[in-house]
Amino acid sequence: MTSQPDILVVGGGLGGVAAALAACRAGRTVVLTEETDWVGGQLTSQAVPPDEHPWVEQFGVTASYRALREAIRDYYRTLYPLRAEAAAQPTLNPGAGRVSKLCAEPRAGLAALEGMLAPYRSAGLLTLLTEHRPVAATTEGDSVTSVTIENLRDGSRRTLAAPYVLDATETGELLELADVEHVLGAESRAETGEPHAPEQADPLNQQGITFCFALSHHEGEDHTIEKPADYDFWRSYRPDFWPGPLLGFLAPDPRSLEAVPRTFVPNPEQDPLAVSADQSADAGDKELFGFRRILARKLHREGAFGSDITLVNWPLNDYWLKPLIGGGEKTTAEAVREAKQLSLSVLYWLQTEAPRADGGKGFPGLRLRPDVMGTEDGLAKAPYVRESRRIKAVTTVTEHDVAIDLVGPTGGTRYRDAVGVGSYRIDLHPSTGGDNYVDIGSVPFEIPLGALVPRRVRNLLPAGKNIGTTHITNGCYRLHPVEWNIGEVAGALAAHCLDEGLTPREVQADDGRFADFAGLLDRSGVERHWPEVRGY
Repeated sequence: MTSQPDILVVGGGLGGVAAALAACRAGRTVVLTEETDWVGGQLTSQAVPPDEHPWVEQFGVTASYRALREAIRDYYRTLYPLRAEAAAQPTLNPGAGRVSKLCAEPRAGLAALEGMLAPYRSAGLLTLLTEHRPVAATTEGDSVTSVTIENLRDGSRRTLAAPYVLDATETGELLELADVEHVLGAESRAETGEPHAPEQADPLNQQGITFCFALSHHEGEDHTIEKPADYDFWRSYRPDFWPGPLLGFLAPDPRSLEAVPRTFVPNPEQDPLAVSADQSADAGDKELFGFRRILARKLHREGAFGSDITLVNWPLNDYWLKPLIGGGEKTTAEAVREAKQLSLSVLYWLQTEAPRADGGKGFPGLRLRPDVMGTEDGLAKAPYVRESRRIKAVTTVTEHDVAIDLVGPTGGTRYRDAVGVGSYRIDLHPSTGGDNYVDIGSVPFEIPLGALVPRRVRNLLPAGKNIGTTHITNGCYRLHPVEWNIGEVAGALAAHCLDEGLTPREVQADDGRFADFAGLLDRSGVERHWPEVRGY
């Protein structure tokens, strides 16, 4: 490992990987750390198929994100026994899930990401340190001078220094460790002016986390797990804002909050090639098994797979009793343990008590798939984290910039310093502050460079969900392609600043300097503005 890299990227999720790739493409040396043993964050270690906009196959993502998607498809075309008509589909959806036009197993995403990183590791530009987490940081004036990371395998520590440090952690850990001005949880309505912000600020009011897991179904077999220690609690738990017990198929519709029944039909007989994955036309989330299916047996040679595989990330296993961030180490540990128990309790309920269409109870043939998750307990390696600490940025994106009810269907803020685009509804899951879903229509939006630039600190950049959004707008800036775009820009910006002897603030504030950087992004395939889109 180089003694002092040009750029230190802490956190190997989608933003961190994209940042490392961008910096290495610019010829810079990079150390990339990751807390788990898998890079990829929400796509892999958190096991969440990508949430994307309806135009993803045509436009609205960076060229490198598109390359990632195609590498995942090629993984299946090369290695799996696909039916000829499935393999020939340019827009192959390996899982035929409805949540995304590209639902796939976490290992497929991991293989694609590792393949993208491999040339830079071979060239000596990139050092990857998995199972390492940040534990301390030092600062001098307005600069971060070092970050100490701990090896989770043996407890050893090392201190790394770099001219630029990128925080790509899932929770914005470096912002806390380096005393970078930031926001946590919900801002008050008086502070942001947002109609959906609460009256009082509450740092501990954060979106719930989820421990996802994968299931297959084998009729006539019994794969029932041991009854989870907290099952009786979760079996009787009924939130005040829920239409029934949490462990049940009746749950709020995120948009209307009306009680809507979900259905659960393992291994549906429908041809997966006929499945539509356009949530703008059909949300598709009322049938749970098919919504986040990540392997569809009927896409493959008959008999190759005994079951589909689906990913459980449902209303039933969102956890919101304790905050993951800001409550102290004990509270964080309790939140992780209880969230895992909730997910295992959902599985046990499905296997033993869930109502079936034939009038019976339970699906004992449901098999937990630790092999798919790469873990012993069968749950994802890390919780799905929807909300991070967020920098106090030069530019803060608020509801007034993106909410369709406020800006109109063709409105939305257009930024002079746009460095990317995204599109997703403002989607907030139930929170630790007792809030139900907050689901607000939004317009296709731009990512301003000012949202990546801290107000004070000169050499630290956010590279994930920790940019200058609010508790509300984080709900549409937190998804896979936007996180990748943010990370890619952060890595490119750090490299550009080193090349030109500038600070990020100088690049963002000066029209001429920004134009130079924007040209670099344009040439690398970063789409900074939306074409005219209709029908959203």
